Amino acid sequence: MNARTEISLASPALYQQVAEQLRTRIFAHQLPPGSWLDEQALAQEYGISRTPMREALKVLASEGLVTLKPRRGCYVTELSEQDLDEIFPVMALLEGRCAALATQKAGADDLSRLAAIHEQLEEHARNGDADRFFELNHGFHAALQELAGNRWLSQLIDDTRKMLKLTRRDSLRLAGRLKQSLAEHRALLKAIRQRDANLAGQLMHEHLLAGRAALAKLHKSVP
Repeated sequence: MNARTEISLASPALYQQVAEQLRTRIFAHQLPPGSWLDEQALAQEYGISRTPMREALKVLASEGLVTLKPRRGCYVTELSEQDLDEIFPVMALLEGRCAALATQKAGADDLSRLAAIHEQLEEHARNGDADRFFELNHGFHAALQELAGNRWLSQLIDDTRKMLKLTRRDSLRLAGRLKQSLAEHRALLKAIRQRDANLAGQLMHEHLLAGRAALAKLHKSVP
C-alpha cells in the first residue's frame, strides 16, 4: 500500500472528527447563528490542512447547519421566523407520533426510567438551571424515541432536531417558560402512565408548538 492510498483512507475519519467538533460548537452557540466561519483560521486552530476542513464544512452544509455562500464563504445557518414556523409543526407531528407509540409500548421499567428523568427535570427547574434542563429534556425525548422503536421516525426526528438546536435552547430564556415546559412534561408523563396514547401524542404536539410560541415571544422582545 503506498502513502497516497493511506492518506485517502485516513482523510474521511479526520474530516468527520472535525465536523463533529464543529457541530458541537455550533449547538453550544460557541459558533453562533449567522457567524462567519474562517476556513483557514479554523484549519490552523485544529492543526490540519484546508482540505479536510473544507470537507467537514461540506458535511455540515449537507445537514443544514452551515450555509455555503458563493464568493462570500461559509456561515453558521441562521433560521428565519418563517423557517421556524415551518419546522416546528413538522417536529410536533413527528414527536407527537413518537410519544403515542412509546405510550403503547412502555413497560413498568420504562415508566420508572421516564419518571426518574422527570424528577431530575423538576430539580433543574427548581434551581433555574435552563442549560441542564435543556440537556435532560433532550434525554427525555430521546428515551421516548427509543421506546417508540421506529427507526425511520427516529431518523426524521434526529435530522429535524439538528436544525432546532440552533435556536431551541433560547425558548427557555423567556420568563415563565421553564415552569410552563415542566408542567407540560408532567401532563405528558401522566398520560403515558395512564396508557392514553392519543392524549400523549396530542400533549407532545402541543408541547412542541408551545416551545415555538415562546421562541416567537422572545424574538419580539429583543430590540
